[in-house]
Amino acid sequence: MRQTVNAPRAILFDKDGTLVDFDHTWGPAAGAVMRRLAGADTAALERLFNASHYLADERRFLQTSPLIAGSSRQYGPLWAEILARAPDSDFYREVDVLFREEGERFLTPIGRPAQVLARLHASGLPLGIATNDAEPNARLQADRLGLSPYVMAIYGHDSGYGSKPAPGMVRAFSTLTGLPVATIALVGDTRHDLDTARAAGAMAILVRCGPAPVDAFAHEADLVVDTVEQLADIILGTQPAAAVA
Repeated sequence: MRQTVNAPRAILFDKDGTLVDFDHTWGPAAGAVMRRLAGADTAALERLFNASHYLADERRFLQTSPLIAGSSRQYGPLWAEILARAPDSDFYREVDVLFREEGERFLTPIGRPAQVLARLHASGLPLGIATNDAEPNARLQADRLGLSPYVMAIYGHDSGYGSKPAPGMVRAFSTLTGLPVATIALVGDTRHDLDTARAAGAMAILVRCGPAPVDAFAHEADLVVDTVEQLADIILGTQPAAAVA
């Protein structure tokens, strides 16, 4: 980790594991989605659990799960094969709708994200969300958490800019804000987020509040913090970056 980092002029936040508690939201939600898709086919349901590296009794994912950072376009073909469904846009939309419904039911924030984004927004920083969730899902959750007034863009895997780790979302935000990519920070909790920032030429900031540890690649980031609240304290000058271990 680089102990000295220039303050970003705009920030894109990952959603799950960064603003939204992944385990408490998507652990139970994913189990419910898989059960709805499998219906009465218990063998298919068990295969979905296994392929998703999902511990049904504990309602959580193993850190190896393709669902932690991937979009429905990435793990969807495997699910479709298990369910003997066509791996097409209709199936992916169905999965996204189910996740929107169940994700709203179990939605749990990390800390007080609305207050954090409000502080950053008040300082004049353009803010956005870049997630591998579907855009309608992300917008619904941003509304429910009170984030929408503070963000000028919400990008999902279906927004037309590709999924992370492709750099399209960051580049779209650069175009929207008129700011150079190098002055924009992407804040997230996974290797996908780090790789997205690097592919775009943006600043890479990692948070430790996601479901998987970031220690293995933390040295590649510009900054590593525990939460977005701590990041706001650093950016707004109430805590020095050098104090972050």
